[in-house]
Amino acid sequence: MLGSKKVQRVTIIITDDDVKRLLPMADCIEAMRVAFRDFANGVAVNRPRMRYLAQHPDPERKYLANVHVGAVPSYGIACVRAGSQIIKPPSATVDRRLYENPKAFNWGIVILYSIETAEPLALMHEFQLSGMRVGATTGAAVDAIARKDAATLGLFGTGKQAHAALEAIACVRPIRRVNVYSPSVEHRTAFVRDMARDGIDVVAVADAKAAVAGADVVCCATTSMKPVFDGDWLEDGQLVVSIANSDVTNKRSEVDRRTYERATAVIVNDWETVVDNDQTELLDPLKDGVIRQDQVHELGDLLTGKVTIAQPPRGAAAEGVIYFKNNSGLAIQFAAAGGIVYKKAMQQANNKTIPTEWLGSDLTSYYEAGFRPSP
Repeated sequence: MLGSKKVQRVTIIITDDDVKRLLPMADCIEAMRVAFRDFANGVAVNRPRMRYLAQHPDPERKYLANVHVGAVPSYGIACVRAGSQIIKPPSATVDRRLYENPKAFNWGIVILYSIETAEPLALMHEFQLSGMRVGATTGAAVDAIARKDAATLGLFGTGKQAHAALEAIACVRPIRRVNVYSPSVEHRTAFVRDMARDGIDVVAVADAKAAVAGADVVCCATTSMKPVFDGDWLEDGQLVVSIANSDVTNKRSEVDRRTYERATAVIVNDWETVVDNDQTELLDPLKDGVIRQDQVHELGDLLTGKVTIAQPPRGAAAEGVIYFKNNSGLAIQFAAAGGIVYKKAMQQANNKTIPTEWLGSDLTSYYEAGFRPSP
């Protein structure tokens, strides 16, 4: 036909700035609800997180890979998250591993694929979304468990994850006071300045015990390798949240054995990852009888109503605490949230793009000859 031309398909680049602009925290929380409900119902697909360390030319450093794969059909998206970092492992003088890429860049990307066509729809920066989806998952769990009038948050940490956790929890509960603790006075002060907002009193406290005292929700969002508070400080009826977890490259936990002893229920994102990643901070208390297997539940089962766990009302005779172990990053988090960002970015039509064909192999001659080669 005269004047007709082939329309070139494009794959878009989604930057961290795009994520900030196009994904409000409330939308990200809803994406996590959809993803975890689909996962619990057997619709979404997720494989346990895979990490490995490789030798680095500098003996004091390691190369770290962090890979997630999965799909959320409700958003029409499958994804691969490929994290790539240089780290300095914990030492006798520093109790946490440090991320030290030679250039001040994060090189991890998320590839969003169409479930319908198998084409790569987008290459997405992982940094901004990585923090948001952890915080949003915490928000979804707090919304499912915490009492409706929860107003005081005890927060450990002052970095990207702590910012996201506060934003998410404040989206789902009427938080009026935040007692934040970090070992660094400078970091605590900066966090209070950065997170000041109408209706929420953000206060830097001088010690860890003060962050726990009187809190409806105690949330740990740190890079710590070891527990950040004493489980004996917890008050009956509190909801405890942590995000630091072991994997095959690293052993860490933000809560101590006493917290498990006091937990009436432990909620995790994914039980398969607990086992596959050898998360001994939970597996050992189970093996030792500190907590029973029937006390451990998956977040998706709460969100689908298969399991009901709720903080008791204020003044109720509560015993023990409820513990949400935000135990692993999952590909379904990136697929669901990425699907929302991709749709909005395409509607705006002002994206960085590359031809989709650049990312695939042309098999036209094979198809015409009747062959369908396997990958």
